[in-house]
Amino acid sequence: MPYRAPVATTPDIRIPDLERLYDAVRRRNPGEPEFHQAVREVLDSLAPALHAHPEFAEPGLIERITEPERQVMFRVPWQDDSGTTLVHRGFRVEFSSTLGPYKGGLRFHPSVNLGIVKFLGFEQVFKNSLTGLGLGGAKGGSDFDPRGRSDREVMRFCQSFMTELHRHVGEHTDIPAGDIGVGTREIGFLFGQYRRITNRWESGVLTGKGREWGGSALRAQATGYGNVLFAAELLHTRGEDLDGRRVAVSGSGNVALYSIAKARDLGAHVVTASDSEGCVVDEKGVDVELLRQIKEIERGRISAYAQRRGSCAVYVPGGRVWDVPCDVALPSATQNELDADAAATLVRNGVTVVSEGANMPTTPDAVRVLHSAGVAFGPGKAANAGGVVTSAFEMQQNSRRESWSSLRVAERLALAMRTIHDTCRQTAERYGAPGNYVLGANIAGFTRLAAAMLAQGVV
Repeated sequence: MPYRAPVATTPDIRIPDLERLYDAVRRRNPGEPEFHQAVREVLDSLAPALHAHPEFAEPGLIERITEPERQVMFRVPWQDDSGTTLVHRGFRVEFSSTLGPYKGGLRFHPSVNLGIVKFLGFEQVFKNSLTGLGLGGAKGGSDFDPRGRSDREVMRFCQSFMTELHRHVGEHTDIPAGDIGVGTREIGFLFGQYRRITNRWESGVLTGKGREWGGSALRAQATGYGNVLFAAELLHTRGEDLDGRRVAVSGSGNVALYSIAKARDLGAHVVTASDSEGCVVDEKGVDVELLRQIKEIERGRISAYAQRRGSCAVYVPGGRVWDVPCDVALPSATQNELDADAAATLVRNGVTVVSEGANMPTTPDAVRVLHSAGVAFGPGKAANAGGVVTSAFEMQQNSRRESWSSLRVAERLALAMRTIHDTCRQTAERYGAPGNYVLGANIAGFTRLAAAMLAQGVV
């Protein structure tokens, strides 16, 4: 069951203050519902931490946590292959450097706006804190859509984007990575322009690089692999494992692809994948190699998978994977894709574990439905932390001019995800909410961040 703060019988300024602080965040950041949602989730978890650590209720501390240190918005002019000049918006929100240099991905997608980037940056602060890494939190991107663009067009856009962004990043300042729409191709173009402008081979300025020029083994796979490893830990606490489990995965990008691959490696039977136009149900089990060929190499639509897979796969235009009965659900597409109605459907069909591969893909109402039904729920800031963990591995390799084997990275990733899981579980138990990984993740991230902020003074 979700944690419910006790009703105060004596005056307590800390609990009402959380509501007041949330109202202030909404007033100061109008029209940014995703950011409001992310802040609400964290503040709703903090009451037991503030009871146990009254020093964290120091005036101004939570206000500083919810206000970015720096927000950069800039125009990105570029020319397409026809010679037409187009203008997009670029963003970088550097949310917190308390625990280390800013770290977080870049997203290229038409939906990107300041509010989306702030929500992602705020989540990244707590995710990075939860991992125990010496990294702050940031996020960035543009409303540019690389889908359907030629390599030359993507290169010209990335060069224009980095011409402005280079002023704000550096291996000891801010280290971007990839996200939706930003893969190894885009990171390569961005790095090339950074090197050209600065006249420095500063490999630590970006992560998600190609393996042959400073990237880490398993970086592309890390978020999906890590989410499945986290789901396996959730099952392990119940004396179960993934072998033979029926799994539903949403999305067909990097996170979804490698969630499917890892779940299959652990013996699960994955039956779904999706994109913005619909979903496929493959009762024989999703063919990862075919899906990767269509989505990564051909950059096609999910409907092509069903056409080429044969009679075992059905394409459902506008369909949702949550209507497909499963034991384990891995939302791995985008924010707020799993609502309360979908959660109720999953519960009726017998789901026992939901683990977030995407950032905040489950609405607050849906989380309440899952908790009430006793479903083990892994929040994204814990479950999808494998990406930033492996980015940290890449930074370590760059600093030492080393290249680790896939086996070494895999072993360290598995250990990191097990540690993150145990931190969430133990923190939830310590603060009176056993099994509530949302509360455990938020409090574990908050207490480390708050302690460092107090130690460093008002900055």
